Amino acid sequence: MAVLKRRRKPRNILVHVTVLILVIMWIVPTFGLLVSSLRDKDLIAVSGWWTALVTSESNLIGRAAPPSDQVEAGGRYVISGNVFSEGTTGTVTRFGARIQNPTEFAAGETATLPDGARLTIAEDGSYELSADTPFEGAAGRRLFYTAALPPRFTFDNYRNVLTAEGLGQSFINSLTVTIPSTVIPILIAAYAAYALAWMKFPGRALLLSVIIGLLVVPLQMSLIPLLRLYNDVGLFFGVPAKTYLGIWLAHTGFGLPLAIYLLRNYIASLPQEIMESARIDGATDFEIFIRIVLPLSVPALAAFSIFQFLWVWNDLLVAIVFLGGSDDQLVLTGRLRALLGSRGDNWEILTSAAFVTIVVPLIVFFSLQRYLVRGLLAGSVKGG
Repeated sequence: MAVLKRRRKPRNILVHVTVLILVIMWIVPTFGLLVSSLRDKDLIAVSGWWTALVTSESNLIGRAAPPSDQVEAGGRYVISGNVFSEGTTGTVTRFGARIQNPTEFAAGETATLPDGARLTIAEDGSYELSADTPFEGAAGRRLFYTAALPPRFTFDNYRNVLTAEGLGQSFINSLTVTIPSTVIPILIAAYAAYALAWMKFPGRALLLSVIIGLLVVPLQMSLIPLLRLYNDVGLFFGVPAKTYLGIWLAHTGFGLPLAIYLLRNYIASLPQEIMESARIDGATDFEIFIRIVLPLSVPALAAFSIFQFLWVWNDLLVAIVFLGGSDDQLVLTGRLRALLGSRGDNWEILTSAAFVTIVVPLIVFFSLQRYLVRGLLAGSVKGG
């Protein structure tokens, strides 16, 4: 026994270390995304989330006010302002006249630019750009400087995402798609699983084999034929295309094989004595299903709910095909893709938007995860 314990100990340590590494690999990116989403937009662009609690010094590029803001003072034309955006604080340490050398001058010094203009940037970020002749052009000049930026956290990123960026409507759209697309296949699959597990009828084994075979059918292969069938049926009955009903039916069809397979294995593993006792007492199959099978099948129902909810919530392909890309029906993943295309340099928008998309799946998973293992492993040894 002592030898066996010594052999098991290294294995246990290896298992614990492996699990710890996997947990860290999942937690660190999520935590980093959360920290980045709460940081000031100027800090996100110049430093990593692990520097969120320390002052970071970085080379930055700003832009002076346009020539239309210039004023004449003492025979010179002057443009003034501040390199820091409103609400942002920092300390300018050095600045330069060229991008190749952004630390050429100390803060407070006056630099002579190649065209003869003079530039001064103070430590608080205020600048003054002056010249003997009027400034021309539509855009302001670029300013190259080095600044020490203190830690700063804000909820402005989330306010921008949930209001100005239209993510709030997309959030509602995703819930409108996901909740029915999770509930409907569960209801249908529960009835089918009970019938395949405890009701005897011709072709039951063949039907179960066909359902299991559907698990290997790629979604991409059946997506377009299903869409054409739905459009043809919709035209026949006068149902308009690109509606929530279509995507509910699509997700129901794609989710049913896995749902029936999981629930059938679990329901078939329930004690046969309970079913026989209920039938002796005169209970019908419907009463047995409602009063006995459903309450006992909560772990399996919760396990499938996690899979189906996460799949539908993170889906983009089915949503684009069956709903389209209009703003009033665009789901959360579609909105995030649009932000990636048009706001590729606005990391504060992307990080907060991405974290918003994973909050709901995290809540669902942690609420139901205690049922996950029980629901998946039930019926793996005993079958009906």
